[in-house]
Amino acid sequence: MTTVLLTGASGYIGKHVALQLLNQGFTVRASVRKLSKSAEVRDAVRPHLLDSNNLDSRLTFVELDLDNDYGWVEALSGIDVLMHTASPFPLDSPKDENDLIRPAVEGTLRAMRAAKKSLVKRVILTSSIAAIYGCELPVGMNEFDETMWTDVNHPIGRTAYTKSKTLAEKAAWDFIASEAGDISLTTINPVLVLGAPLDRHFGSSISLVERVLQGKDPMLPDLRFSIVDVKDVAKMHVDSINNDSTRGQRILASSGNWSFIEIAKLLKSNYPSSKVRTLKAPTFLIQILSIFDGTIKPVLPMLGKPMKVNGSKASRLLGINYIPVEMSIKDSADFLIKTD
Repeated sequence: MTTVLLTGASGYIGKHVALQLLNQGFTVRASVRKLSKSAEVRDAVRPHLLDSNNLDSRLTFVELDLDNDYGWVEALSGIDVLMHTASPFPLDSPKDENDLIRPAVEGTLRAMRAAKKSLVKRVILTSSIAAIYGCELPVGMNEFDETMWTDVNHPIGRTAYTKSKTLAEKAAWDFIASEAGDISLTTINPVLVLGAPLDRHFGSSISLVERVLQGKDPMLPDLRFSIVDVKDVAKMHVDSINNDSTRGQRILASSGNWSFIEIAKLLKSNYPSSKVRTLKAPTFLIQILSIFDGTIKPVLPMLGKPMKVNGSKASRLLGINYIPVEMSIKDSADFLIKTD
C-alpha cells in the first residue's frame, strides 16, 4: 500500500488532498505544526470518507515545522510519496518580505532534502499561478501557461507572496537538477482556489468570497481572477502520483476567468438578502485605500489586467473535467452562509 507524507494537512487544500488520498486507498502520514491540530484534520475528513473504518491507522500525524530540521527525515522514513502543500499564505503583506519568503523557500528545500535522505522517489509540490503570472506575456501569446516564470523584479512579481511561491518552486526544480535527479517532481500551480472547505478553518481565498458577501467594500476593484475548484486541485495532486506523464511537469489548475464584479453579481442574484455590493471602484480610489488597508496593496499591479490562463495541460495529462467556476463560487458562499 502506498504511503504519502502530506505536509500542510490542516490547510484548506491540504484537508481536501487528505480526503481524496484516503478515499483512493492511500495511507496518509499528515504533518501539522502542532499535534493538537490532528483532531481538526481527522474531524474534517471523517464525514466525507467512503469508508471510515480503521481511520486511526490509515491517517496518522507528525509534528513538523517549515523553519526547523527536527523530525523531517524520520517523518519521511518508509514514505513512498512526499506531497508538499505546506506554505505560508497571509491575507496581509508582511512588513518584512523575508518573513514569508524564507519559510516558503527553506521549508520546501528542507522537505526535499529529507525526501532524498529517506530515498523517496516521488514528490508532488503545491506551487501557484503566482510563480507564473508575474511577467509580461511573450509576443504572440494571449494566455499564461506552464512555460512561463514570474520575474521577481516585475511589478506583479515583486510582491512578497508572489516572490515566495516563485522562489520556492524554483528552489525545488534546482534541487532536482543539481542534487536529486532520481526524484520525480510534479508541481501543481493553482489559480485562485474556491469551493466549499471541509470545516471553518479555511484560508485566504475563501475570505475573498466572505468579504464580498459581507459587503465590506462599498465598491469593488477592477480585478479579474482565474479560478479553480479546491476539489479539482486536490484531485490533480492525487492523480499525479501514479501518472507517469506528469513526472517532471508543471501543471496549471484553472477552470475559468471571472471579474470581481461578475462574482459579486452572481452572489447578489443567488443571495439577494446579502450585503453584496456590485459597483466598480475607480482605480485611483483603490490606490488611496491601499495606504490604509494592507490586504489591498498586493493587488495594485493587477488592477485592470485580465488574468488569462491556459489550464488545458491538466485536462490533457490528467483528464480533468473542471468544475464550473459558477459552481465553485456558489459552493463557497453556501458553506459560508450555512456555517455562519
